[in-house]
Amino acid sequence: MSPYSSWEFTDDRGHLTVAPRRPDRVVAYIQAGATLWDHGLRPLGVFGSHHDGDSPDPAKAGGLPLGSTRDFGAGSSVDPDAVAAAGPDLLVAVSYGGGQIYGIDPEAAKHLEEQVPVVVIDVGKDRPLEGIRDRFTALARSLGAPREPDVQDLAWARDRLRTLTARPAAARVLALSAAGPGSVHLARPGTWPDLRALSALGVDLLDPGHGAGGNWCTTDWAQALALDPDVVLGDVRANTATPDALRGDGHWRALQERVRTVAWNPEAPCSHRGHARFVDAVAAAL
Repeated sequence: MSPYSSWEFTDDRGHLTVAPRRPDRVVAYIQAGATLWDHGLRPLGVFGSHHDGDSPDPAKAGGLPLGSTRDFGAGSSVDPDAVAAAGPDLLVAVSYGGGQIYGIDPEAAKHLEEQVPVVVIDVGKDRPLEGIRDRFTALARSLGAPREPDVQDLAWARDRLRTLTARPAAARVLALSAAGPGSVHLARPGTWPDLRALSALGVDLLDPGHGAGGNWCTTDWAQALALDPDVVLGDVRANTATPDALRGDGHWRALQERVRTVAWNPEAPCSHRGHARFVDAVAAAL
């Protein structure tokens, strides 16, 4: 498509966005911006969620050069008028179901949509990882992405992991997010597209069972230890508790002494490149 041709894209809400020319000034939720970067597209700026602090989360940013990418804030601090004043011709957001723009207040999201064309990609628990990845690929291609997906690298990583999980007595894997000393969020594998993808490759992901929380079972470190994992996928986003904050919990220390830990980013770039890196990391731990 010529950059001077009209442009259109139907997002995961079923909304058709039409523009007189292909957008090239894109503001995106940070995970979406990192995904576009993996396709060779540089966003004008990014915004974060209510879970983020005063600066963009490096874990969510992937390879995106944060030092030269404008930060429009996170959650309630996102000013829709400031975003619009920067002159974007497209905003790329994500949703966790229901079409609601994730990361910013509903009124701010509504105000933004009145000023800037918005495309929303659903990354929620009901979507397969491959489907999410393909939707971002389709969007990136429509925006003139100069880089094709690293399909072969992901295929190799998947084949390697599948071979490893086929061995007898494969490792038991637990995904979690550290809340603090005495408290941890244990992931329910069936509610996370990336964890379901690992399960489909034969990874033995431990289910924490009953407890408070939908995507997570919020409990204590004693229960995490009792599940007897060999490998822990540990949430590396900036809002998780640091090792220094956890050292006072004896059960956390006991868990760390006996497991291999893999960095897990539940909001990693939704690209072939990003997913290949994650699958490779899990395979290395196994």
